[in-house]
Amino acid sequence: MEKKTVPQAPARRRFLQKTLSLIPLAAAGGSSVVALSAPAAESQSEGVSAHYVPVYFNNDEWRFILAACDRLIPADSNGPGAVSEGVPVYIDKQMELPYGYGHLWYMQPPFANAVPELGYQSSLVPRETYRQGIKAINQHCQQQFQKVFADLSQQQQEALLHDLDGGKLTFDNVPGKLFFEQLLENTKEGYLADPMHGGNQTLASWKMIGFPGARADFQDQMDHPNQPYPLGPVSISGKRSV
Repeated sequence: MEKKTVPQAPARRRFLQKTLSLIPLAAAGGSSVVALSAPAAESQSEGVSAHYVPVYFNNDEWRFILAACDRLIPADSNGPGAVSEGVPVYIDKQMELPYGYGHLWYMQPPFANAVPELGYQSSLVPRETYRQGIKAINQHCQQQFQKVFADLSQQQQEALLHDLDGGKLTFDNVPGKLFFEQLLENTKEGYLADPMHGGNQTLASWKMIGFPGARADFQDQMDHPNQPYPLGPVSISGKRSV
């Protein structure tokens, strides 16, 4: 990423502030890599994801999800990353809901390439997009590096994600860009979601962007316009930030 000469808020905060107003209830497809070049605070982020047994993903797929999410939103000086916040858990849980089965969309043929404004056009539901996409990219990595994606260096992983995002890397069974958009959108959703859905377990992203969450009453603040809300966020379940 180019260095900006004009003082700005941290890159992660700018991304989240912009994303919060764009994320729909169901995945609609992203367009760019998120903070791929941001330095990770540690080589492996664990957090809540390390103690979770996936319901949908098998072991090879789960290792890919952990590695890819860690590159899309890594831990850095601005806060914890996607893996420690449980974003992989969020994605796995979504695969067993109507969303993962494509029950939220019209999924009858014909299928055709079309502009995003015309809606989802792939014949693959999210579960299939992940299963076929992860298998294809791991096969590609085996051919190129004799390793699966999760065993590559962070620089190699980032380069592959950039190639998927740019349409430079694609596969017969699933378009590379479609697979990347699915992964990126779900990663953003999980990082900003209410903790009851699996991700954002410490409410870190809400604290970062100043979102108060499910607080019921803001009467005390109505006489203080244009001032930051002083209290930490609260989830739907009542969970509070620490």
